[in-house]
Amino acid sequence: MTALGQSFNYKFDDRGNEYVEVGLRGMTLLRVAAMNKGTAFTQEERMALGLDGLLPPHVVDLRHQVERHYRSYQTQPDDIAKYQYLRGLQERTEIAFYALLEAHLEEMLPIVYTPTVGMAVQRYSSLYQTPRGITLSPLNVLRADKIMGNYPWQDIRMIVVTDSSAILGIGDQGHGGLAICIGKLALYTAGGGLSPVKTMPVNLDVGTDRKELLEDHDYLGVHQHRLRGEAYFKLLDRFVETVAQRWPKAIIQWEDFAKNVAFEVLERYRDRVPCFNDDIQGTGAVVLAGLLAACHLKGERLAEQRVVLAGAGAGGVGVARMIQDGMVHEGLSRAQARRRMFVLDGGGLVVEGMTHDDYKLPVSQFADTWAAWPIAGKLPGLMEVVEHARPTVLIGLTGISGLFSRPILETMVTNTTRPVIFPLSNPTANCEAVPGDILNWTRGSAIIATGSPFADVIHEGSAYSIGQGNNAFIFPGLGFAAVLGQCRHISDAMVLESAHALADYTLQRHVAAGRIYPPISELQEVSIRVAARVLAQALADGSSPREDLHGRDLEAYVRSRFWRPRYLPYTAV
Repeated sequence: MTALGQSFNYKFDDRGNEYVEVGLRGMTLLRVAAMNKGTAFTQEERMALGLDGLLPPHVVDLRHQVERHYRSYQTQPDDIAKYQYLRGLQERTEIAFYALLEAHLEEMLPIVYTPTVGMAVQRYSSLYQTPRGITLSPLNVLRADKIMGNYPWQDIRMIVVTDSSAILGIGDQGHGGLAICIGKLALYTAGGGLSPVKTMPVNLDVGTDRKELLEDHDYLGVHQHRLRGEAYFKLLDRFVETVAQRWPKAIIQWEDFAKNVAFEVLERYRDRVPCFNDDIQGTGAVVLAGLLAACHLKGERLAEQRVVLAGAGAGGVGVARMIQDGMVHEGLSRAQARRRMFVLDGGGLVVEGMTHDDYKLPVSQFADTWAAWPIAGKLPGLMEVVEHARPTVLIGLTGISGLFSRPILETMVTNTTRPVIFPLSNPTANCEAVPGDILNWTRGSAIIATGSPFADVIHEGSAYSIGQGNNAFIFPGLGFAAVLGQCRHISDAMVLESAHALADYTLQRHVAAGRIYPPISELQEVSIRVAARVLAQALADGSSPREDLHGRDLEAYVRSRFWRPRYLPYTAV
């Protein structure tokens, strides 16, 4: 433990009430965001901890702090200003930040996460104020073990790490990708119940190929082109080895790695340390959950659907794999599921024997499936696939705004009475089609989900709920289950179970009202349900060694371990 970590000891008194023994005093204590209560320190605490006279005299409890912060938040002129306000609060008094975020989660999630975080990533260097997390780069990776020792909290259980090569739909963002990891971990805490002192954001700054960053004197990242090949994996190997040695119980979430390395990174390390890739597995699980709910609305089975998926990056192929798994779960063979999936990349339909990317092969189409289509000399594009494959489901993960044109969507209506249309690209400006256009062009028949939040749409006098296929419905519960289970491995079955848990929650509470995803306001309850189901699966398949959890009420156990923002009493050591 570092000196800072040793300065706070959580204890219980004779009546079972929790309190904290504090070894810091005065202004030093006020500078530790995770433990600073600000104006909520009682008069007794102020005198005991050297704070007397350093704070305004009136003692304000957490509820009133949150009310004041919310009023200040509402005065901010734009979304970036709101983002900066929340980040500043997080770095001053973390518990108040999480209490505010929890109280207004649906309103603030688009600020701390997508879409606003995308703008914050792009402006990271100019917005930079306060350090957070760990950065490893070619300049310091040989000192990784000492660097990890510099982190103030040493019982780390969840690490979100990026190399910033494929941030949302905006690509290579160099050092700025750290903001994504900070935002994801905020959701692990506010939505998933994981204590913030158990988390660590990490940026693997392997350089950037973005010319404007390399030429920007104010850019805070490494001013060199990206590492590749052996040098790249040597840096990642050192990171993984250091984490495994220092925090053997930590879960690693790989975040926003480009398609050319995302699958390789996952396969390289998934048996060395417990880890998962949210873009591949989390996105796949949340889309599968939405499709299962949409099929219920249609009165059909997933195995009956024909799916066109535009976008063969890490997210797109991850979604295609998960939908295949869902179809196989319903009784199809793997080959039968592949024949019902049509994945497109920039060159057209991904076809076995014609794609050169190994990671696409499991979701490639068989050549004989489209051999009879009246197309000569080229691979079919999106419109041709929609015409000839006659899909019932159309999914977009391309980052290409407006890709789902009116002719494409009007053709979808000729294939099925209720087409399922998921334009999932983030941020909002990259969405393949906006919900209002989709409803107009499908005459109100489409079942819609988007990646970023959209308000309900009024079409011909009726209100249509627009589901948000947000990974936040999956990764906090999946990760929390892995932490509670002290999992040695994140199995494919655990990820698949997270999708079914989310779908079942939606079916129980919302499908009758036409919704295929819950509202973000229910994120904590969703995460608890997902975590309990995933933990049960981890125990069943041996991913978790927690023999003491067998036979227990796992949902009750998850609830009992769910962290909530509150101020504990402090006493001086």
